Amino acid sequence: MSLNTVRHNYKITKVNREELNGHRSFLLWFTGLSGSGKSTLANLVEVELHRKGISTFCLDGDNIRQGINKDLSFAPEDRTENIRRIAEIGHLLVNAGVVTLAAFVSPYIKDRENIKDIVGAENFIEIYINTSLEECERRDTKGLYKKARAGEIKNMTGISAPYEAPVNPDLEIITDNQSIEDSVKTILDFIIQKLK
Repeated sequence: MSLNTVRHNYKITKVNREELNGHRSFLLWFTGLSGSGKSTLANLVEVELHRKGISTFCLDGDNIRQGINKDLSFAPEDRTENIRRIAEIGHLLVNAGVVTLAAFVSPYIKDRENIKDIVGAENFIEIYINTSLEECERRDTKGLYKKARAGEIKNMTGISAPYEAPVNPDLEIITDNQSIEDSVKTILDFIIQKLK
């Protein structure tokens, strides 16, 4: 942090914004392998929350890496910085009173613990989209696994880079044999009470 900055104490707080919106705000963090369904589920959950009048915003690995984090590679240290920046953005959005949905591979446990430290444990909900590597490769919606197997992509999580699964996530969704609709319902049922 710069020595020449001072935190300003604004009069309007997160609580004030939550009262205005009529619901709590927090960060829903969807983690899992590429192709597990993180972005699809986050998008569909956001649609349902929007229908209920909940103020939301969705952050996704592809749109963040095309903008604010386009200077970062997929090397381990850059992955850590990628997640740290996203956590800081998520923290701002949560303080703005917005239910924030973040869909990121985020392969390292220590990085996900750091997110919790940044946004506050009370504002962080970890949702593990547990999909087998075989199923993710079968889907291969972006063609990334095929390229990784051909050696065209380095540091591909699950192939040439590790994925550290959550030990005790707030919610685990196993998508191999569960429909998208059932997965969305499970997530909504879990979080709807937390909005009050």
